[in-house]
Amino acid sequence: MKLKHLVVMSMMTVAAGCTSSHQDAQTTFDKYPVYNGEWEEMVYAPSVTKFSLWAPTAQEVRVLLYEKGQGGSAYRMVKMEPASDGMWQARVDEDLKGKFYTFNVKIDDVWQGDTPGLLAKAVGVNGDRAAIIDWGATNPKGWNEDKRPPLKRFSDIIIYELHHRDFSIDTVAGIHNRGKFLALTEEGTKTYLGEKTGLDHLKELGVTHVQLLPSFDFSSVDETKLDKPQYNWGYDPKNYNVPEGSYATDPYKPDVRIREFKQMVMALHRAGIRVVMDVVYNHTAITKGSNFERTVPGYFYRTDANGKWANASGCGNETASERPMMRRFMIESVCYWAREYHIDGFRFDLMGIHDIETMNEIRRALDKIDPTIYIYGEGWAASRPQLPDSLLAMKKNAPRLPHIGMFCDEMRDALRGPWNDNAKGAFVIGRMGHAAGVKFGLVGGIAHPQLVGKHATASVQPPVPTDSLMEDSLATAKAEKELHFWATQPDQLISYVSCHDDLCLADRLKTTLPGLSEQEMNALAKLAATAGFTSQGIPFWYAGDEILRDKQGVANSYKSPDAVNAIDWRRKTSHHDFFDYVRGLIAMRKAHPSFRMGDASLIAKHLEFLPTPASNVVAFRIKGSPAGDSWLNTVVVLNARTEPVQISVPEGRYWIACRDGRVDNVLGLGTLTGNVLTVAPRTAMIVHQ
Repeated sequence: MKLKHLVVMSMMTVAAGCTSSHQDAQTTFDKYPVYNGEWEEMVYAPSVTKFSLWAPTAQEVRVLLYEKGQGGSAYRMVKMEPASDGMWQARVDEDLKGKFYTFNVKIDDVWQGDTPGLLAKAVGVNGDRAAIIDWGATNPKGWNEDKRPPLKRFSDIIIYELHHRDFSIDTVAGIHNRGKFLALTEEGTKTYLGEKTGLDHLKELGVTHVQLLPSFDFSSVDETKLDKPQYNWGYDPKNYNVPEGSYATDPYKPDVRIREFKQMVMALHRAGIRVVMDVVYNHTAITKGSNFERTVPGYFYRTDANGKWANASGCGNETASERPMMRRFMIESVCYWAREYHIDGFRFDLMGIHDIETMNEIRRALDKIDPTIYIYGEGWAASRPQLPDSLLAMKKNAPRLPHIGMFCDEMRDALRGPWNDNAKGAFVIGRMGHAAGVKFGLVGGIAHPQLVGKHATASVQPPVPTDSLMEDSLATAKAEKELHFWATQPDQLISYVSCHDDLCLADRLKTTLPGLSEQEMNALAKLAATAGFTSQGIPFWYAGDEILRDKQGVANSYKSPDAVNAIDWRRKTSHHDFFDYVRGLIAMRKAHPSFRMGDASLIAKHLEFLPTPASNVVAFRIKGSPAGDSWLNTVVVLNARTEPVQISVPEGRYWIACRDGRVDNVLGLGTLTGNVLTVAPRTAMIVHQ
């Protein structure tokens, strides 16, 4: 990277009562002016359109106007004038509705190339030109009356992760708008065998939140060639504040993608489901030639000690969230989605690249809009970022990130095996030494008095456990090192067993146990699901796993064809037993607050692990009826062994809610009396008084 990318290019001067946008070559990035006014790059009215661009190192800036979103030359060039704090401004006193525009910045006598700007909110096909539209016309009927479904507390959340195309592209699904935003607006869709699909499937399953894989404008799909098979997860951002055109019915019309995205959100809200956006602020699809780099070279990205682009994302660059205007960009972006599109939550890709202060500022900004908007992310990076770990939004810093969730890879790996070794299984296939990791997830990652480990904010060790708890903890400590309790409250922990960038649950089980029968796979998958949905953390489920989707053993399927990624809805019939089991667990969790106490002190007081007679068994009891639960003294046993186990419980009469691969928390599955539970091999049992 050239020196000019590391420093500003001229000293600040004052002229006509404002600061010049041109900066000195010896001024470092932290001396760049910070713009604190309303940050809008295009404001339209029938009589005038105003343009603004933050470009503090520019010598000149111009706006180019176009008749079309792609092709043809600009019909007009408008020179912008420097304003305060690095901002450039221009106005056109005529009605520009329906026109398109780009910015071009001149630095060191070189024009950097056209961009739609940093904050483009409407674009033409493939996102190369921003659009001038009437925003009032983008709201579907009833939009102003749209309301977020009620949410009392974060611990009530159940997340379902889906990719637009995966979820609806299968012809068997009976969905008209396959692979589009509108697919999630259609009601009454069914397979030819009568199974509910799409939106009705989500309602039937009972999840509270849908997490959408990247839905902003990304680079990898050519929107002009949608008649040809193209696939990408979308983790290659181009325009962060615009819905992706390939998911719209007409990517050439800027208002269509906006309106259809809002229709999707409104339909999900009416179904009682909140909407989470997967956001990827940690990197851009390209570095040189990106909207950031063509506007303010070097500012928005980190570099390493050698002046080269840093790459903690593993995708070619890492953004500099700690710089004021990048931080403000992220805050402005999430708030825009929350306000304009009524988004209810944000999942931050590789959140560990971002600094703690930025994430907390985002939390505070969203609290002002609606404190029930949930944010969470990956508490790690693909490789070491340029900032010290102490400043980053990593799992180990969770106590400094209140009300921000993080994925619990400890529980994931303990249940099914490590992410970097697909052939190595763990607890659910009967491997020893993983019970403590499962227990860590079950308590929501908080410091529990029966588990050996360190708490991120405490130097005092919890009491040493006894009996089989000691055996499990020592075995785990030997195999996995000591547990580190990073969550201060359970709503900081996301419990999961699979997600998009990994083997799906069925493929993972088949890989770790070659020759696994369908019956055996069904049993092990139920065991894993039971652990996730009885965890005190927030359960997270990968779309299609409830019907044991098959991705043919491809883990990183980010650009694999539909033949790999599409959910085969025929499996809802062939694997309806498993679907019913997952649906039953969700219904049980929603009905019984004992499984979502939401408070660390309540969990420490009421959740106790029970002694087990053998390894590869986890048993716990929720004493009393915390949080006003109608169930009393609930007991959960996870038996990953190939033989039955007996668990001692307090004497009494118990109603059975789960046994032998079945769940019924309403009518129950019978009763038993005594002080011993006999749990069949590779099954879970849940009882209560």
